[in-house]
Amino acid sequence: MTRKRIFVAGHRGMVGSAIARQLEQRDDVELVLRTRDELNLLDSKEVNAFFEAERIDQVYLAAAKVGGIVANNTYPADFIYENMMIESNIIHAAHTHNVDKLLFLGSSCIYPKLAKQPIPESELLQGTLEATNEPYAIAKIAGIKLCESYNRQYGRDYRSVMPTNLYGPNDNFHPNNSHVIPALLRRFHEATQENAPDVVVWGSGTPMREFLHVDDMAAASIHVMDLDSDVWKENTQPMLSHINVGTGVDCTIRELAQTIAKVVGYKGRIVFDASKPDGTPRKLLDVSRLHQLGWYHEITLEAGLASTYQWFLENQQRFRG
Repeated sequence: MTRKRIFVAGHRGMVGSAIARQLEQRDDVELVLRTRDELNLLDSKEVNAFFEAERIDQVYLAAAKVGGIVANNTYPADFIYENMMIESNIIHAAHTHNVDKLLFLGSSCIYPKLAKQPIPESELLQGTLEATNEPYAIAKIAGIKLCESYNRQYGRDYRSVMPTNLYGPNDNFHPNNSHVIPALLRRFHEATQENAPDVVVWGSGTPMREFLHVDDMAAASIHVMDLDSDVWKENTQPMLSHINVGTGVDCTIRELAQTIAKVVGYKGRIVFDASKPDGTPRKLLDVSRLHQLGWYHEITLEAGLASTYQWFLENQQRFRG
């Protein structure tokens, strides 16, 4: 049996590591992995030499420079430059070395700040982006358009998936610049350890958000990559080739905080500080196209939070400080 040589770019990140874990289970796959020290994805010559030497069959492009609102606001040039260079180098080198199948992983921040809800794929480029992460979003939109352009000009089969808010093993639990789930998991954990009488959560608790476990995201990515080309083309368009990945279900931040408190075992009060910003009232992806292609999420929010908290407990030493 000939095994497919699959390069997972960004295999140490939350999404890339989940994809690599699942592909490792397959007998027909030979994973090709490189750390940042082994392959600088910002260097086009290095990337080109890598593809020339390794005879890659498929690419999962999960490598990216990521961060929260503070990081995006502080380093906008780094975010747009590094993400555009990574995408451009990998996608062009893949084409140059005749890799026909590639999956680009984007972000739901590509959609306008005031997109209609739930957000269908057709909302792309239909309005103004959220200002705080516009450079990152522009870079991700460029990645989608790179894939579309190589498909149109060269007949490649480069696909793009846009995940909703992700969480799970290998997430960033930094106290100041992590996303809402790891931030709250850590805050409730520390409050439990310290017997704190209450935990303060920013905002009113009323905004609604959708959350997808990273193992579901990995499964969806592999499902989309494995779809027959004819099936994929029937469900996409040359100028609308990306597909949303999510649960199609959302919850309020209040409900999220209550579920995390239950998972962690916190018995105190949850206080919502309405003087702090709420952000967008609702952000939910329309995942009907993904459902039509035969994929549905499997991990419930409570089960996913419980397993993520267990992972956090087992890896606490790396989150000190």
